[in-house]
Amino acid sequence: MNKNFKKILVPFILMIIFNLGSYIFMFGSNFGEGYTPHVGLHLISGLLFGPYGAAGAAVANGICDLIRGYNPILTVMAEIASFGISCLAYKLWYGNYRIMPSITKPKLNNTSHLLLFLGIIIICATLYALINKELFYILYPETRSINLDVGVRYFVNFFNSAFIYGIIGIWISKKIDFVHIPKISKRKLHVNFYKAIGILIFVSVLIVLFNDDYNGSDYLNRIVETIIISVLLFIYITKPIKSPIKEETYTTIPEEIMNIFLITTLVMQILAAVLATNDTVIVAMDLILQVDVEDIGLYILLNSDIFLIIFFIPSIFVLKYIEMKVIKPIYSFSKIEHFIKKGDKIKSDELIKLYSNYTDVDNEIGMLARSYTDLINNTNEYIENIEEIQGEKQRIEAELNIAKRIQESILPTESILNEDYGVYGTSKSAKEVGGDFFDYYEIDDENLAIMVGDASGKGVPAALLSTLAHAIIKQIHKNEKDPSKVLNLLNNGLCENNAECMFITLWLGIYNKKTGILTFSNAGHNSPLINEGNGFKEITMNKGIVLGIVENFEFVKEEIRNFKRIVIYTDGITDAKSIDGEFYGEKRLIDALNKIYDESLLVEMLNKDIDEFTQGTEQFDDMTLLVLDRYD
Repeated sequence: MNKNFKKILVPFILMIIFNLGSYIFMFGSNFGEGYTPHVGLHLISGLLFGPYGAAGAAVANGICDLIRGYNPILTVMAEIASFGISCLAYKLWYGNYRIMPSITKPKLNNTSHLLLFLGIIIICATLYALINKELFYILYPETRSINLDVGVRYFVNFFNSAFIYGIIGIWISKKIDFVHIPKISKRKLHVNFYKAIGILIFVSVLIVLFNDDYNGSDYLNRIVETIIISVLLFIYITKPIKSPIKEETYTTIPEEIMNIFLITTLVMQILAAVLATNDTVIVAMDLILQVDVEDIGLYILLNSDIFLIIFFIPSIFVLKYIEMKVIKPIYSFSKIEHFIKKGDKIKSDELIKLYSNYTDVDNEIGMLARSYTDLINNTNEYIENIEEIQGEKQRIEAELNIAKRIQESILPTESILNEDYGVYGTSKSAKEVGGDFFDYYEIDDENLAIMVGDASGKGVPAALLSTLAHAIIKQIHKNEKDPSKVLNLLNNGLCENNAECMFITLWLGIYNKKTGILTFSNAGHNSPLINEGNGFKEITMNKGIVLGIVENFEFVKEEIRNFKRIVIYTDGITDAKSIDGEFYGEKRLIDALNKIYDESLLVEMLNKDIDEFTQGTEQFDDMTLLVLDRYD
């Protein structure tokens, strides 16, 4: 079903039920006598359903009035006026007022909205009563003696029923979203023109009331007065809506407080409506009051309105005081949400200026304002410190990237492959720079130097130590080829001024290309793996000690003959962990190497096996590997 059709249908059905229901079951009379609860539906139909609801209520009311025996001309004219008054309620709610913090769909969530709601009811009730009173005077001469009573009856009935239906309808609309939200009009709004029309309506109503009820007025005057007020009314409801409608998706604190107040007033009004329709109460009141029995219900409603005003006015002042002194400051504090962006400083100037209105207040609001101000200042100071640290971190990262490139440039980038032997290697740091290094280079026409080292620790200190050791070895190799003597000289050099007690493990070998003999010496490094034709195994050798701790240590020189392949590595490979905390280990390394038959894919296949074992577990140590192949 079309949404707009629903907005017509719902008020239409409700008007039929309440109009004919009150007339048939409560033995209602015409001309506003007794309790006529249907008249307030005009206001709520326009307020909640817009022009569609206003039309639905007016058509249904016209049908009911014809059934009740009203003059067809009166019925048509009255429903045209009712339609205009319903639309007026809709236009007045979505007007732009200085006292309103924002324009929303009909809600009773603060004193401003409540006062607007009551103002709309009073204005619409006055116009409804006045126009109907005038129409009855014109078309039913027999009612002229009670014309003022007719107007009062319609006003009281309209006010009470509109108040009850309005509160209930607005609450239901919070649960079921059926409210007609106006679109922003493209027509130009002539503010002064519509202000003038509004003033003219107000003045015209005052003049009509004065003329009719004090000076009296003739038949022609009544017609002119009715036409003028009706024309002004329909001109005013052409006012374009230009203000954006704010959608509130949460229940505010004022709304929760207002709900308690409204429930109390609603119960009072419903109780008055029940009493006004109760036969026992009416009979009892008839024995006491000197009024027509048809007006006793009206008398009860009127007294309930007076009591409501007595209760309502001080309550509004209390609610307004709470809003100004409690809710408004809290709402101001909640605006901090719009000034906070992840990683950015809080734009404190506007907020602190806002909070400064309350920092000198000597109560809980003042304490909260001072706490917020301190929090903002401290948070901004903290963010400034973080930004400085972040800038320093970025500078360090840039320098580490440079250091990494320098360190990588020292390591060999291409393999040495010829008909007699092949040598290649790889290194993967756990951090930007690492303590592992490897190298291979020809010392002379017969000898090839190969080495793998591992400095203690990780990061920059280890990188500096490994780079220093690497450079010293190359210098020593210019005059000394014996690996044990090279280690001895390197060890003594590193022991000098080693206040931090850092050390390095190193395996250093010299491969003679003519004899095929590999002479080596070890300084605390883990044993290489050798393949002599029957698979890999660990080389049995003298372990030596780490470099940089004990001066003048005599390192042992050893040699290997008749090998096929030697793999020298650092413990970062064997110490790699799986997600279960299991170490990769020497046995798995040997098994992996024995399964690799394509020599060109050794590094790639081994890295793949390690990755499958660790399954993305963070690398905690540098991984370095060097391979020397001997071709027969």
